[in-house]
Amino acid sequence: MEETHVKTILKGMAAGSVLTLISALSAHAAPSCGDNTGEKATGEPIVIGAITGKTGPDDFSNSTRAAKAYFDCLNANGGIHGRPVEYLIEDDQWNPETARQLAAKLVDDQQAVVLVGNSSYVDCGANADYYKENGVLVLAGTGVPRECFFAENYAPANAGPRVSMLGAVGYAIDELGTESVVCIGPNIPNVGTWSCDGVEELAKERGFEARTILMDPASADATSIMLQAAAYGPDAIVLGMSKGIAVPLLTAAEEQGLNEQIVFLSAASAYDLSVPETIGPGWDDRFYVNMEFNDLEADTPDNANWLAVMDEYGSPSDPRDTFAQSGYLAARIAEKALMSLDPSDINRETVTAAVENVQNFQSDIFCAPWYFGKDQPRHNANSTTRMAVSKDGKWEVVSDCAASPDPELKDIRAYEEANGL
Repeated sequence: MEETHVKTILKGMAAGSVLTLISALSAHAAPSCGDNTGEKATGEPIVIGAITGKTGPDDFSNSTRAAKAYFDCLNANGGIHGRPVEYLIEDDQWNPETARQLAAKLVDDQQAVVLVGNSSYVDCGANADYYKENGVLVLAGTGVPRECFFAENYAPANAGPRVSMLGAVGYAIDELGTESVVCIGPNIPNVGTWSCDGVEELAKERGFEARTILMDPASADATSIMLQAAAYGPDAIVLGMSKGIAVPLLTAAEEQGLNEQIVFLSAASAYDLSVPETIGPGWDDRFYVNMEFNDLEADTPDNANWLAVMDEYGSPSDPRDTFAQSGYLAARIAEKALMSLDPSDINRETVTAAVENVQNFQSDIFCAPWYFGKDQPRHNANSTTRMAVSKDGKWEVVSDCAASPDPELKDIRAYEEANGL
């Protein structure tokens, strides 16, 4: 994205964020949802589905939990012109066959008009073609594998691991003087390789070589991985692992004194409020993360509203993290589309058309307005991100919003330029 285009986006974002949720002035304000009637919706339910990986190797349901909290708030405030959302969440257990069965259940048996807040490692690959064949759209909360960003009917709210990782590497190159990098990713199909291939492509564009290490998240030895990475002599090491894997890697790196020699970065998967305190002062100004959304504690209208919704309608145990932000946003995008419809004429066809026409959804949680991208073969609207660094037991935001330099986004940038986005 050209610099002038970025400035245009951010100028529009600044104006739009003021209008986002005026009544949600702080995290302590009452949550703002729908028409804010304070009256429970009692009409005919609108069935919306979601598939998530709650049980299995890890609980990956944060996005769907946040989406549910928002829909509960919406239903308590008049719903969609009086009609409540019936939000049906299914757990694929990280199993592609289970994901296929659940998609059929939601789409065929339950007649869901749209799927919202999906967060799964297997849903995209298992069901992308099925969703297209059945004319149902997915407003995903958190997409991870490549298939989530290369499907006609699947549009995630998040940026994704590759775009996020390349946002981090771009910052390291431009701001920290990095000229050599090692990328460490999970050996999960279309996740680790896809992301680290992007790092290698960017490094080649900038005139230096990058190395890749793929690791088994369940069994790899953190010390061995760190020593292997350090042996390449990089200026920077970028991680594409979840928080639960990234922290042991950083601990092992510090034990070897690598935090004193090499800059460490991460995709947004390590952006969690607990991480700076967990890894300790040895990483102050030495561990940078990409942020797919706004600061988790930002006192801006929509971010404050997300926190207020989670506090009143979520569970205290529901994480307030970047994945929860994305689920909240997916639910709000769905609400915007549904609110544009005649409540007596809400079905899969009308909802699909309404979602496809979402062109300028603004929130201060996003860096830039979100859009579906009608007639586009794939979707990656969230590709402008921030950076933060660990310092004094907290995250300190160190950059303004910047477009990810991922070479794979050329088609996305062309679409945005052509449509004034």
